[in-house]
Amino acid sequence: MASAAQNGAQTGLSASLSRFRSARFEAGSTGLGRFLPQGLYGWLRALLVLALVIQVARLVWTIVTPIAPLGDWQARTANVMSPAARAALFASFDGFDRAAAAGDASAAVTSLDLTLYGLRMNEASGGGSAIIAGSDGVQRSFDVGEEVSPGVKLVQVLFDHVVIERSGARESLFLDQSVPADTVGDAPLGAAPPAGAGAPPVVQAPGPLTPEAITGGIGFAPRTENGRATGFAVTPKGDGSVFAQAGFKPGDIVIEINGRKVASAADGAALSGQIRPGARLSLVIERGTETLPIALIIPEK
Repeated sequence: MASAAQNGAQTGLSASLSRFRSARFEAGSTGLGRFLPQGLYGWLRALLVLALVIQVARLVWTIVTPIAPLGDWQARTANVMSPAARAALFASFDGFDRAAAAGDASAAVTSLDLTLYGLRMNEASGGGSAIIAGSDGVQRSFDVGEEVSPGVKLVQVLFDHVVIERSGARESLFLDQSVPADTVGDAPLGAAPPAGAGAPPVVQAPGPLTPEAITGGIGFAPRTENGRATGFAVTPKGDGSVFAQAGFKPGDIVIEINGRKVASAADGAALSGQIRPGARLSLVIERGTETLPIALIIPEK
């Protein structure tokens, strides 16, 4: 009897659970629950579909929207300078730094017993150094700002000469000073060199080195290689005094004029046009196997 009652109770409980599960399933099938994914893979599929929908929406938005700026947008007008303003702007500076290179080129040639053997320009910093020998003939290297001798300071290094300062006055010392020029101090032009100076004597022409004296005493003949002028052979005219005064020797070839290499016969005409009062010509010559600088300084009339 008891066993039968127990079996009946279990059967009733099982029937109740079955009815509860059936009712829950029916409620989920008829309500919002039927639209929700079931299980882990169901949720993953739902996330992938959502990402795909977002990307499609972004693509459609990119296609249908304009790419130009929105709103009251206007392009800026170009600010074009007038020809006069551009000319004034370009005239206000020198891209090749020619004014700085000219520097103190107008300074009088020094009368000090100094010899310039070499120089090194530093255009970036404006400095440099020079190899200068005094009356003792000993060559020393000096940087810009250093004292060359008591009371004499090196202030500038240029293409073919240096500028020194003595007693507040600036003077030039060239690599080649065989050309007579106005000197500073009481030393006369014809003063004999100090004892021990090993400089070779130079034949001096009577009077200053004028353009007429140069054209009448020095000849320039083009030297051609492969049909192209590569230099000008200098030859003496007359008694040869002007030729020697300028620092030339027989066989010298001018290969550079004011820093530019000779490239055509037309450079000879340009050289002739630059031989005028007040001109300063920096020449580079071939003398045998050496290349030497020579400065032609023509005083003002």
